[in-house]
Amino acid sequence: MRVVIAGGHGKIALLLQRHLAGRGDTPVGLIRNPEQAATLRAAGATPVVCDLEHADVTEVAAHLDRADAVIFAAGAGPGSGAARKDSVDRGAAALLADAATRAGVHRYLLVSSMGVDDPPAAGTDDVWAAYLRAKRAAEDDLRGRDLAWTVLRPGQLTDDPPTGRVTLTRHAGRGAISRADVAHVLVALLDEPRTTGKTLELVDGPTPIADAVQAAA
Repeated sequence: MRVVIAGGHGKIALLLQRHLAGRGDTPVGLIRNPEQAATLRAAGATPVVCDLEHADVTEVAAHLDRADAVIFAAGAGPGSGAARKDSVDRGAAALLADAATRAGVHRYLLVSSMGVDDPPAAGTDDVWAAYLRAKRAAEDDLRGRDLAWTVLRPGQLTDDPPTGRVTLTRHAGRGAISRADVAHVLVALLDEPRTTGKTLELVDGPTPIADAVQAAA
């Protein structure tokens, strides 16, 4: 399986690429900074320099040639302002969807966030509020497309070792989840087409990942 991952240098993406490469798939990571290419190669991925904030749909679609699926795992990251939350977390996700449609890639996984169902509460930090709005807008945009989409909303992310056990459901409640477990869940979702059209929240839990994905499907 050839899988193109936006945000290829992110922590989840690097773990995901190692997992995919380790089982014989072909991960391709889209990165903005060419200096990150060596890190992706070390993870078993093919790096492709493509700035999703400035690329057009034709350029991105060309990078999706022969892909079986795309995963949006990009984000503006810490220290970015409200404008970049919109241009990356919403705009780049929509651009990837446009490109997937043009390239004939039907499967699309979006890494979103818990907490986007309700408007930001009064007094919420402006940048955090912009992030939540951007993630919700990306989800809403994707749901309106003729793609085999799945939205994954992880809880609070940690760098803890994976447990292989999770809670994966429409409403999981507040909780944490390791980035390594998120990566494993993404791979399991790729393998289960019956998760198409579902929005799933993910936190630590008691259920083995394979069983949790089957139950969610």
